[in-house]
Amino acid sequence: MKKRIEDYFVPWLRGQKMYISPHIELAWQNPDLHRMMSNENPFEPSPKVLEAIYKYAKMANRYPDRGGIVRAKIAEINGLDGPENVVIGNGSSEIFDLIFRSFLQPGDEVIQHTPCFGIYKLRCAVLGGKLVSVPMIYDREGGEFRFDPDAILDAITPRTKIIVIANPNNPTGNFMDSADFVRIAETGIPFVVDEAYVEFAGLERSQVKLTKQYPNVIITRTLSKAYGLAGLRFGYLLGDKEVVGQIAATLLPWNVGTISLWAALAALEDTEALRKRVEFNNQQVRYIEESLKDVPGLTVFHSYGNYILFDGGGAGKKGKDMVAFAQERGLIFRPQPEMYGSDGFFRVTIGTEEENRMAVQVIREFFGA
Repeated sequence: MKKRIEDYFVPWLRGQKMYISPHIELAWQNPDLHRMMSNENPFEPSPKVLEAIYKYAKMANRYPDRGGIVRAKIAEINGLDGPENVVIGNGSSEIFDLIFRSFLQPGDEVIQHTPCFGIYKLRCAVLGGKLVSVPMIYDREGGEFRFDPDAILDAITPRTKIIVIANPNNPTGNFMDSADFVRIAETGIPFVVDEAYVEFAGLERSQVKLTKQYPNVIITRTLSKAYGLAGLRFGYLLGDKEVVGQIAATLLPWNVGTISLWAALAALEDTEALRKRVEFNNQQVRYIEESLKDVPGLTVFHSYGNYILFDGGGAGKKGKDMVAFAQERGLIFRPQPEMYGSDGFFRVTIGTEEENRMAVQVIREFFGA
């Protein structure tokens, strides 16, 4: 009997759905809405980056090279030996795909620390891996989330093939203590440190130095956030030369286009543009936190990224209602699932100065403050 096409799919892929960001779809369909939901940078690329885009757009008829120049620049910025310590990808999303393909077989386990970025779950699922979610500690009295490295270490089994930690974490916005990274690195298990937002706090907070002592440590970064190039899709990983070389074997040829390569190099070299974006972001984080800290029942989590997590559960408010209320007033906020016994969580991305003041006004109005 002839088989159905469905019978030919690998078992662990059956039933998986294409990833769609409803909030991003909404933003493109309704351009009048203010995009305060996806941790995008509110500023367009700098003039130097735009110049590179225009220059190399005229060379789009040519295949790109393997990005040796931009990889060398990334290595230089991070104090590594050279381009052999760097792999570049179509955003950090592709970087995670490369890493997971390199280490996972069906049934292998990935430990993540929740709440966290959803890409870890997605890439684990399409490879037939088992996701082990270790919750952070929610200190309600102190109004903060804390990492729980002991719980992460306790979750390790013989099938653990990857441990992934976002630092600073998305959506909680906080860092894990450096000593705890060493404890996890010493297990020898592939240890991925997602540093998508580290530039906002400064590269001195990076764990990249661990890659020189622990070959199992892999750092991932993106130019989507502080550099403001989310639409160009450029990410990279840093690590030990031998490890990087093996992961690079999974690369699709020409995975990063000519325009993105040279725009990325221009962005990395334009340190003044980065400084201005970081200073603006951090000032606006402080403004929003200060403006909302007196709202009764609203927990405001201090953030080292370009987003702020809130919990309105103490005021008896639901996060999804806050998001709907904001949308009616022209702002897209990011809903968060119910967790730690509260359905009051929501997240706001730092926008322009005008957008941030609108956000403060809308939040205070919703909470009756």
